[in-house]
Amino acid sequence: MKYQSGPDQIPAMLLKISAPAIANPVATLINESLATGYIPKLWKTARVVPIHKSGDSTLVSNYRLISLLPVMSKILEKCVYTQLRDYYQYWNYLTPDQSGFRPNHSTTTALLKVCNDIQIGMEQGNLTGAIFLDFAKAFDTVDHGILLEKLKNSGIGDRTLTWFQSNVSDRSQYVSISGSSSLPLPVTCGVPQGSILSPLLFTIFINDLPNVCKASTVHMYADDTVIYTSKPNLRQLEAVLQEQFTEVEKWIKHNKLFLNNDKTVTMLFGTKPKLHKLQNPHLCVGTKSNGTLTTVTSLKYLGMWL
Repeated sequence: MKYQSGPDQIPAMLLKISAPAIANPVATLINESLATGYIPKLWKTARVVPIHKSGDSTLVSNYRLISLLPVMSKILEKCVYTQLRDYYQYWNYLTPDQSGFRPNHSTTTALLKVCNDIQIGMEQGNLTGAIFLDFAKAFDTVDHGILLEKLKNSGIGDRTLTWFQSNVSDRSQYVSISGSSSLPLPVTCGVPQGSILSPLLFTIFINDLPNVCKASTVHMYADDTVIYTSKPNLRQLEAVLQEQFTEVEKWIKHNKLFLNNDKTVTMLFGTKPKLHKLQNPHLCVGTKSNGTLTTVTSLKYLGMWL
């Protein structure tokens, strides 16, 4: 495929075919990078290729952006990813409230967890209130300083931390289309698109979100996050959800993320008799901007309508 090579124009297939001859030099380069905490700038440059999806080809919104990194950087990141993943699994560091980018987890496990908890609430005669958070470009707005601090707090040593600092700093990207390329521009925040490490780094970045919701349940699939709890009556339910959402807004501000309040919604679950007893079967949860989250009666969550 002509779109598969990064800025170095080296296709992955070339390295695969020549592996017997170049394996030792490549291993030397990887070990040198890990030992010195340095990553070459070329390996941190992304070639962005817009792929037309459908519709009017003159509209930017009808294109999907593919970020291509040098294949050598992916080999390096794969080595780091394997060790970092094993480290977090050994110490059981990652929250069980995350179903994204984890072995033996998927959208199915997330849906089973959330739907089963809602069902249990209904069987106990309770109402269950849920807030579905919508982060605005969460992967692209990760603050590098905060990410490095969270890596340090997770037990990563200083020498390894130097490598991660090199990995996220001095990155750039340019657009390539129809044989022409734009000038490169710096990437000052976010986890790199197309990177093998990025999903795990984002998981670490958002790993402590459930800690602020001590009176409710949080479940995440990457950045798709739902906060929910069950109570006997609507007043108790609203009080708990309001308290929890206020804490979440503080966490979001502290971590320099952004919440799309227009797309962050609430839902109220219960048996038909329970809901029919309510004069106003809606949840009232306020935002820090003095607005109120919209309550919906149906929502597509991870591909399934609730």
